[in-house]
Amino acid sequence: MKFRPLHDRVVVKRIEAEEKTTGGIIIPDTAKEKPSQGEVVAVGPGGRDESGKLIPIDVQIGDRVLFGKWSGTEVKIDGQELLIMKESDIMGVLTDSSTKKKAA
Repeated sequence: MKFRPLHDRVVVKRIEAEEKTTGGIIIPDTAKEKPSQGEVVAVGPGGRDESGKLIPIDVQIGDRVLFGKWSGTEVKIDGQELLIMKESDIMGVLTDSSTKKKAA
């Protein structure tokens, strides 16, 4: 990708929602909501505090994140639909629970 976000901005690619519920019901395209999960594609260097010191971003490229329904700005870069949002718009990082169980 030929895009580098500035300051505390993050580029996220939406992860499509499941087409089937846990009960086996198939959800038609018209009833689907925009997914609120995504994968971080690029991150900026971080924001600055009042004294000018750089505050690094907590998320990394490849992290799966949750964000608000109306978060970010939708853009199309290299044929991909992406979201550019501030780090503060990200609610959290999804961790894989199966890797934690193996370690325990």
